[in-house]
Amino acid sequence: MSQVNKETKVERKPKVESYDIAKSDETLHLAVDLAKFIKENRLYQNIQGKEYVNVEGWQYAGSRLGILPVVEHVVNISTDDEIKYQAKVNLLDLRSQQVVGAGFAICSNKEQGKKYYQEFAIASMAQTRAIGKAYRNILAWIIRAAGYEPTPVEEMDYAGNDSSAKPAVPTEKKATMKAAPATAAAEAAAADAEPATAGVRYASAKQKEEIIRLLNNPVITRQEKTKMLLNINRFDEERAAQAIEKLKKVIEDREDGQSAAA
Repeated sequence: MSQVNKETKVERKPKVESYDIAKSDETLHLAVDLAKFIKENRLYQNIQGKEYVNVEGWQYAGSRLGILPVVEHVVNISTDDEIKYQAKVNLLDLRSQQVVGAGFAICSNKEQGKKYYQEFAIASMAQTRAIGKAYRNILAWIIRAAGYEPTPVEEMDYAGNDSSAKPAVPTEKKATMKAAPATAAAEAAAADAEPATAGVRYASAKQKEEIIRLLNNPVITRQEKTKMLLNINRFDEERAAQAIEKLKKVIEDREDGQSAAA
């Protein structure tokens, strides 16, 4: 009897849902889950109007894919007047037991705001940055699909995260002839690809989640998904609302067409 009970308990053990990075549909589901997790746990920072994910958020995404960080080394490269450490982190795929990515990073007490950091804190930050960098190299598109900038917060800190930092200079728009979009969904993505101007309210997390949900519909092609996901963080609230309505219309039209064909 005890043996039967033991087997029953094993069978009823809840299964933790995991995802396969090689399957785009699964990773889009992960993006929705990731967006919710990051928002609820405040694992992001707003820097000059854009949202960047902390290393903990990147680690969560990696863990759901069975990809964990392994520190290869943390090297002291300090000089007489500077405390400086370099770290390297490898990413291990638990399914294949293969290294699938790596990241290098450096931290120094010469950086802004780190003048009085102790040596262990400098070494620790180098390691943290290397973890974020390693995940960024292979998971940046998933973080973008979740509605956030594809750069870890810690890397922005390294670049000098302060209010005096100059915004990127917009490139001059060139007048080019655009080919006619192959589909209505592609047309919607192209129409909404223009970046929001300064001072405009960017699309909300709820709007981004809805766009991702609609893009995961099987009638939307992979090319259309990719095109819109690459531009999702540029949408303002109005363009996001337009994209949602256009996607709904495209999905409805295609599903009606499939029903008629059947």
